[in-house]
Amino acid sequence: MAVHKFKIGQLVSFNPGRQSMPASAREYKVLRLMPADNGQPQYRIKSIAETYERTALEKELSLRS
Repeated sequence: MAVHKFKIGQLVSFNPGRQSMPASAREYKVLRLMPADNGQPQYRIKSIAETYERTALEKELSLRS
C-alpha cells in the first residue's frame, strides 16, 4: 500500500508531465487521497482559478513554500 506524501487541505504546486494537459494555475489544494496507480499515490486537486478538479500523480506535485 502506497503512503501519501501530501494531506487533504495542503496547498501544492502542480507540474503535469503530460504536454496535452496544461495547468492554468500554480497553486492547487489537495481535496482527496486516491488509490495508487502503478505504485504512485494519486490525488484529487483543485485550483481556485479552475471550475473542475484534476487527478494528479504524487510525482507531479510539490509542496508550496
